[in-house]
Amino acid sequence: MASPAFEDIVEDFEFLEDWEDRYRYVIEQGKAMEPLPDALKVPATKVDGCASQVWLHPVIEGGIFRFDGESDAMIVRGLIAVLRALYNDLPVAEVPAIDARAELARLGLNDHLSAQRSNGLRAMIERIRMVAAAQV
Repeated sequence: MASPAFEDIVEDFEFLEDWEDRYRYVIEQGKAMEPLPDALKVPATKVDGCASQVWLHPVIEGGIFRFDGESDAMIVRGLIAVLRALYNDLPVAEVPAIDARAELARLGLNDHLSAQRSNGLRAMIERIRMVAAAQV
C-alpha cells in the first residue's frame, strides 16, 4: 500500500487531465524539496543509469526509511519527489515490498516518460530497494 503522501499525488493527478499540467505538477514537487547539501553529492550517493546527474541519500532511523535526493534535471528532481512520497516514512522492511512500477502506473508515468527517463527512474527505484533490503 502506498503512503498517504503518494495517495495525495494520485488524487491531484486525477484532477489534472493535460500531461503538460501533470509535468508542471511533478516539476513543482521537485522545486518544493530542500536541496541536497553538496557534501552529500558524492560517488556513494550517485545513481548510475540515469541520463542526468542524480544523488539519493537514504537515512534509516528507528526502522523507518527516508531519503533525500537531488538532480540537475527539473523533471528528474520532480520524480525524486514522487518517489519520496511513495517511500519516505515507511518501515524499512516494507520498502522492498512496494510495487513501485504498479504504483507509478496509477499516475500514468510509465506511458509518458522518455526511455532514458524511464531507465533512470528504474535505477532510482532499484537503489532504494537495494538500500532498504540490506537493512532488513
